Amino acid sequence: MPFVSIRDLQMYYEIRGTGQRLLSISGTGGDLRRSPTIFDSPLAPHFEILAYDQRGLGQTSKLDIPYTVADYAADADSLLNAVGWENCHVIGISFGGMVAQELALRYPHRVERLVLACSSSGGAGGSSYPLHELVNLPSEELARRQITVSDRRWQDAAWLSSKITQFEELVKQTLATFKEGLDEPSRQVGRRRQLEARAAHDTYNRLSQLHLPVYICGGRYDGISPPANLEAIHKQIPGAYLELFEGGHRFLYQDPQAFKRIIEFLQDK
Repeated sequence: MPFVSIRDLQMYYEIRGTGQRLLSISGTGGDLRRSPTIFDSPLAPHFEILAYDQRGLGQTSKLDIPYTVADYAADADSLLNAVGWENCHVIGISFGGMVAQELALRYPHRVERLVLACSSSGGAGGSSYPLHELVNLPSEELARRQITVSDRRWQDAAWLSSKITQFEELVKQTLATFKEGLDEPSRQVGRRRQLEARAAHDTYNRLSQLHLPVYICGGRYDGISPPANLEAIHKQIPGAYLELFEGGHRFLYQDPQAFKRIIEFLQDK
């Protein structure tokens, strides 16, 4: 299995595909054992993709020490060193977008073109929804809250009543993900440390330092990284492009145009 020792971690990673090199940085709870992964996405046929489990997640080390988003960015930089990638395109999804911002700011030579999907800058640009405040809720209440925050359409009574069966199925699926890995040592520690780092994220005043092609995208109904947060990032990055799609926090899998537009951007079409 592909593990590499970097910094203070044993990191799990995978490289698949052919084409231009693309580093994929996953969101909160990202785990390459859980489908769908980036390798199941429409990006897979077009790029050589490097994906990995971030510190505290999946099969990578789960240290019970404070994490910062800068630590996550340094992890990504060290992984690129380990696999011999001098530079590449980068896509950061949700929390991964926060890490991608820090990576591009701290190691600008690494990033050729940057996609920030359903992410936030923190600070004056607005923080993502405070998921760390929900962790002590009972499981079913937590599942329902996550779903209704992730896609604000579920908060509309008429929308919910017309799709109640679909909503209850989403609740069942979310509860099932909560049970995954419960027997793994330090799983909850890793998630808690990630949420702490997420809450402290703030790149807003530094984003104007980015001078590379940046594509910002998200869902119109996202309550975790709402459109206002994306617009704030857009205003800070010179020459950045912003596009919203039909969907919530999982817009990439809700609007078929989303991955298509990302591919076009990364291939400079």
